[in-house]
Amino acid sequence: MATKELKITVPKDWSAITLREYLRFQKDLEIYGEEETGYMACLLHHFCKVPTDYIGQLPSDMYGEIKVDLMEFIGKTDLPLQRIIKIGDKEYGFEPNLSKIAYGAYLDITKYDTISINDNWKKIMSILYRPITKKVLTQYNIESYKGVMDEDKFLDVTMDVHFGALHFFFLLSEDLVKDILKSLKEENLPPNIKSILERNGEAMELLSNFPTTIS
Repeated sequence: MATKELKITVPKDWSAITLREYLRFQKDLEIYGEEETGYMACLLHHFCKVPTDYIGQLPSDMYGEIKVDLMEFIGKTDLPLQRIIKIGDKEYGFEPNLSKIAYGAYLDITKYDTISINDNWKKIMSILYRPITKKVLTQYNIESYKGVMDEDKFLDVTMDVHFGALHFFFLLSEDLVKDILKSLKEENLPPNIKSILERNGEAMELLSNFPTTIS
């Protein structure tokens, strides 16, 4: 009987993993919580494409090497914002001036209790990244917000882009919390903004501790 060979590709950074893959990983991870064996099985299955029935057959030295490689980048989610990205043959630009973001876009973002990478994240990304209409060097204009979101296209955008955008919100939230609370009274804060910013900080703190569950 011929032996079946399995080629395992281990990602070196978040640019090798899409939002679609990450959300599937998150969903399966809910079953295992912080249990190490289940956590590693999810990583191997979703990020390295190892069939679940083969994971237990991996040689211990190979298992250890893959684990080390994954831990090299799993916790590095404080990535830079990518202001211009390409999806298919079209360029999308991040909202150039958040202080002047359309009120409808603002409302659609703040209707969520938290801004974190979950099933709602693709919708938020589709609000923030819109098709570029004009570009000169690093300056660009994007389409006006129309309230119509084609969010599914962001499922195949890689996680370096998503974490970059999320980390931007984390940095923004730190500045906003300091500045807003200094300049405004509590009752004058925009709807939901304080709770959103606080929850963002909590979410990023959890992400920064991501790899410690199996270290």
